[in-house]
Order: sequence, then C-alpha cells, then structure tokens
Amino acid sequence: MPLLELVFEAARVHREHHDPRHVQCSQLLSIKTGGCREDCKYCSQSAHYQTSVQREPLLSVEKVLAEARVAQAGGAQRFCMGAAWREAPEGRDFEAVLQMVSGVKALGMETCCTLGMLDASQARRLRAAGLDYYNHNLDTGESFYAEIVGTRTQADRLRTLEAVRESGMKVCCGGILGLGEGEDARAELLATLAGLDPQPESVPINALVQIEGTPLERARELDWSEIVRMVAAARILMPRAAVRLSAGRTSLSEEAQALCFLAGANSIFFGDELLTTPNPSPDSDAALLAKLGLASSAGAR
Repeated sequence: MPLLELVFEAARVHREHHDPRHVQCSQLLSIKTGGCREDCKYCSQSAHYQTSVQREPLLSVEKVLAEARVAQAGGAQRFCMGAAWREAPEGRDFEAVLQMVSGVKALGMETCCTLGMLDASQARRLRAAGLDYYNHNLDTGESFYAEIVGTRTQADRLRTLEAVRESGMKVCCGGILGLGEGEDARAELLATLAGLDPQPESVPINALVQIEGTPLERARELDWSEIVRMVAAARILMPRAAVRLSAGRTSLSEEAQALCFLAGANSIFFGDELLTTPNPSPDSDAALLAKLGLASSAGAR
C-alpha cells in the first residue's frame, strides 16, 4: 500500500484497541554483559567478534534493585533485565535472577527478562518469582535467519516461546530491520509473529545499530519510511499488542517518530542506553511526548 494509506489504516486499527494518547514506557538494564556464545552478526556482545564492549559478570541483586528504583522514579512502568547468555544457566546465577525478579515485582513494577533460551522448568520458576514478560526476539524471517545467526535456529527460539507461554508468562517478541533482509523476509517475520497463538503481547521493532567489529558494521542505512511501514504493518496484523519502538530510535527524527506513534507504536524504552547501544535521553523523550500530547502510561499493554 502507499505509505500514507497504510499509516491511515494502522491508525484506525490502533484506535479500535488502544488509547492513542498513551505510550507505555519501559527501562532496560544489562545485568550481565558480553561474552555470549551466539554468533549473531549484529551483536556487540558476541564472543565471536572484537568490539568495544567489555565482559562484565552478573550484577548483584542489590545493584539491580537500586537501578529499578531509579527507573521507577523516572517514570518507567516496566523494568527489563537482559543477560548475554545463549541459554539461561542453572545454579547461583539463575537463583540471583529469580531474586531480582521478585524484588522488582515487589516495587510495584511490571517485570521483563531476556536471558536467552529457556527450558520449561526455568520458565515456570521465573513465572513463580513474578516475571510478567519474557523477551525472545525472532530477529528476522526464517528464510533469511541462517544468514544472520549460525549457532541456533529460529525453531530453537520458537521452542523457548512455547515454554514461556505454557508457564503463563506474557510474550515479548519482535525483530530487527536493516540486517540485509528484503521485504519478503520482513513480511515472513510479521507473519510468523502474527501466527503465534496467542499473539505476542509486546512486539519490539528494532532498527540495526551498526557496531564496529561486527559483520554488519557497514550495513545499509535504513530509510525512516521502512521503520514506519513495519510499525504500521505490525499494528494491523497484531492489533492488541503493544508495538514498541526499540533499538535504533536515535536515528529517527522527531517527525519520523511521530509518524510511528500515529501508525500504532505505543511503547518505548526510556533511558540513555539499551543494553550496549545508545537511546534518546529521557529529557528529549519527555519533551517529544509533551509536544505530541502523549502521556506515558501503564495502560498501553
């Protein structure tokens, strides 16, 4: 469809299912950084590439809870914790994550984790600790997947999503634009996401942040219209989901972000950094939301 017609249709769908004045705000913290065994070609935290990211062990429970309190005071309704693991480990580190989850939940915030692949037992324990959402992105369409990741398959990701759903947690699952994929792969990704039953409650739309030292450090720059189109298509296909503008938002002008909000984006990450990549400052986000007459709210789920 012509872009403006697509945005118009997406805006109509958005208003049928959400309050268009509300944007849900989350904050994301890297609780264990670098050294991941996966070879994702976009990732600064892969042990396969030489990047500026330094390996750091799992943060203490006390440090994470202190960061959650700061995020809550800054207006975040959901606190997301990310660890650079191929799969969640058993033992002391996993027990510490369970304590982090229960501690953040006790603050009255929504909780989200992304820890790599899970088995059914781990998913159940995270749910029992109070985890509301589990993030596990599909990255790109299945036909293009092997071009980006060689250490796992998309089927591996789908098995984790199945364990998450069976545990009773909500699913946060999206993808990345700008990996070298064509429109067919983007459509394939959206079709896979929309075909999950039930559909994901949260769908992050990421734009590649080019990281020096990774195979995609010189990937083609995305045009803003590609991101708007993906947001609009996601909104039409998954009308009840929170569609989140995620990584790469620093490359979007205020006008492009406004068009994304019109097209159905109703969730963003607050904070200066997303794991290891830059994010707009909280002050600039607050100014933009005020300019557009949007309010951060826990109501957009």
